[in-house]
Amino acid sequence: MTPAIVFDDNHPHLSPLTDLRASFDVRTGVLTTLERLTLALDLEIATLSVPATAAALTQERHPRTRVNATEGLSGPVLLINGRCPLSYEPIAELQVGQSVVEDKSGDLVAALVSAEAASAFLSGRPLDAVGIAALPFPALLSRPWHVRTFRDDCIKSDLELLDDGEPADIPAGVIAFGQHSLTISPSAKIYPGVILDLEHGPIAIGPDTVVRPGVTLIGPCAMLPHSTALDKALIKGNSVIGPHCKVAGEVGGVIFQGFANKAHDGHLGDSYVGEWANLGAGTTNSNLLNTYGEVICIAAPGMSNERTGQQFLGAIIGDHVKTAICTRIMTGSILHTGSMFAQTAAVSGCVPGFSWCTDAGRRPFRFEKFLEVAKAAMKRRKLEPSAAMIERLKTLHDQAMKHHDRG
Repeated sequence: MTPAIVFDDNHPHLSPLTDLRASFDVRTGVLTTLERLTLALDLEIATLSVPATAAALTQERHPRTRVNATEGLSGPVLLINGRCPLSYEPIAELQVGQSVVEDKSGDLVAALVSAEAASAFLSGRPLDAVGIAALPFPALLSRPWHVRTFRDDCIKSDLELLDDGEPADIPAGVIAFGQHSLTISPSAKIYPGVILDLEHGPIAIGPDTVVRPGVTLIGPCAMLPHSTALDKALIKGNSVIGPHCKVAGEVGGVIFQGFANKAHDGHLGDSYVGEWANLGAGTTNSNLLNTYGEVICIAAPGMSNERTGQQFLGAIIGDHVKTAICTRIMTGSILHTGSMFAQTAAVSGCVPGFSWCTDAGRRPFRFEKFLEVAKAAMKRRKLEPSAAMIERLKTLHDQAMKHHDRG
């Protein structure tokens, strides 16, 4: 195994994806980026390098892995950017003293260097390595909609990595058809009347999942541990139902990070949903413009419109976002962390974090009230926010208030 340091270079325009997690902990497919790189490149993680503001939360997510600790390293180590979503071929071919960068930005993708050179780079000094390849832009995540850009390739790679090659036992009363692989955990509960469509891609159903009667799963897709597909849900291709999520209605091309609910009817397409989000009954989004044109987005408050390269792009929904019944979300919307929506008008554009949106307008979501709601939601799963999580949320809230003051 190759000793590796996976680093978060604190890219400024990935919010809300990285508000509460390091870049490598974003679920970019069935797996998080870190999980995928570790499996695909057979890595031994020597340490995870993150900004000081993310260190405590990263250590909580990875209690058995060193964080921001490079002392004691020796020999060559693989430096790899946590924004790198795929195990690009040149990475595996690196020799000591060589690097791979992203074209256009020049950002480091990966390098195989001495432990001393790696430590120096993480301390802010230039990396002394010879570039052997410049990967076409985008090769790294640098905007929130890049989870959509890389989604299909990441899901395909992950399902191949996770396929054990063993034929699955199909439960009684379940209809399965198609030529692609099917993986079902022995602890999964799949009710009669479920349809598993394997014509266009594999399906993976993980441990302790529940698939209720009448559900249709269309591959490629995955349900991760402790997730539930509720009665008659339609889960279409390139969807990932993250751990501890409940999903109903129509979902297509959506990645759920985990611990989120879409427990009622309504369409959600080509989107990303953060942790502890809850989408009320009838919440529906648009993932295609009436003109069939390229979707234009604003990544964060104060930034300009940017081309996304995507015809199908729904919404990027941050952590702890809540929508009331019958909320409509327009194409290419980015809803930042901690926002609450209870309005009859459609939600559109880039909404600053910790916004309280009603027909009376948009106002700041008081932190004390936000935290009360967050604790109530987490208590339902027998969890509570850690001190580090509360501190990080308060920092994000303070930053968001500056945008509210300008607005």
